[in-house]
Amino acid sequence: MLCGACIASTPDFDATNAIFRYEFPVSELLQHYKYNHQLDLAEVFAKLLTQHLSKQALPDLIIPMPLHPKRLKERGFNQSLEIAKMVSKQLDIALDYSACTRTKYTQPQASLPLKQRTNNIKGTFKCAKPLTGLRVALIDDVMTTGASLNALAKAVKAKGASHVECWVLARTLLK
Repeated sequence: MLCGACIASTPDFDATNAIFRYEFPVSELLQHYKYNHQLDLAEVFAKLLTQHLSKQALPDLIIPMPLHPKRLKERGFNQSLEIAKMVSKQLDIALDYSACTRTKYTQPQASLPLKQRTNNIKGTFKCAKPLTGLRVALIDDVMTTGASLNALAKAVKAKGASHVECWVLARTLLK
């Protein structure tokens, strides 16, 4: 099923798989994980994600949403990478957390109005490794407008990926 935003403007990714809507209580749990260093929740989130994805064709490679080095230092961990490590292991899919980097330090997307998010993230990601012909899953915790995942998908496809899916725990459904 296509969402309204994808109908209005075709994204660079091919599909999105989300387990939950980004609303209470899931939103609170994800914020607790991300901002209070509750790394033990990564295992629960990974298990839920793998159960959700277990009946579909799996990709060749998982790439977690990269954090800028400054943001990584501030937060102390990459929440998407922690989940991706476990999903990779549980589904036996290769994980590459160095294939793509975040080259620009940007304001957190959550702090911006929806219309500014695409401009904020434009040109932020660079992929150094060839991904020719690969089916890639991008893992992130939350998809709101999809601007970050779309920018990353664009960079991944520019390196030759044939199919890019976004795997997220929760998604905001925009009206």
